[in-house]
Amino acid sequence: MEKLTVEAQPRSERGKNQARQLRRAGLVPAVVYGGAAEPASVSVNPRLVEKILHSEAGHNAVFTLKIQGQGETPAMIRDWQPDPVQGSLLHVDFLRIAMDVRLKVKVPVHTRGEAVGVKQQGGILEPVQREVEVECLPSDIPDEFGVDVSGLSIGDSVRVGDLKIDNRKLRILTDPERVIAHVVAPKAEEEKPAVEAAVAVEAPAEPEVVRKGKAEAEGEGAAAAPGAETEKKNEKKK
Repeated sequence: MEKLTVEAQPRSERGKNQARQLRRAGLVPAVVYGGAAEPASVSVNPRLVEKILHSEAGHNAVFTLKIQGQGETPAMIRDWQPDPVQGSLLHVDFLRIAMDVRLKVKVPVHTRGEAVGVKQQGGILEPVQREVEVECLPSDIPDEFGVDVSGLSIGDSVRVGDLKIDNRKLRILTDPERVIAHVVAPKAEEEKPAVEAAVAVEAPAEPEVVRKGKAEAEGEGAAAAPGAETEKKNEKKK
């Protein structure tokens, strides 16, 4: 990324109303802090900030922040707030830095290639660690770490300690045993238990209405029996 200068204007007023006025004017509110100077409230052109965020270095990019009437300083984007609906920039935090002082930053990790375990064995590549924290001078911050996973079979993994770095410039702070990515076997569908299968093919129970009808019919037959015995006794008396 080419060297970029972000110009900022001091602002004395704060609050939501002032922030809305700045956005209507095509600017966004920002805060600058860090270093020996006191924090300062400024406003900046959001297009310049978005250009930095969309660069290869992203928020780790080092640029020159020039504040009107206050000089210029090397800086980085420490934090930013986008609109949750429109995605436009609402607020930015800048950090003053010294080019001769080491700092801690998080660098993204991207995988490269197609793993053997995926292409030939039907496995699945799972990224685990998507960024690694390092300590270095601002001028030595890498844009990213690229990891070749083409040689990974099912059960293989690549760890933070496998990253190739220049130890004279960088010091990795993330645990070297942390897995960056690994290839796992696909999960087989669980078979239904035999009990559930047996229940599924079992004949449906007889409806309650039918059982009730049979019970009533049996009851009528039982009630008719005493009357028949009475008629037989009368015939004998005759």
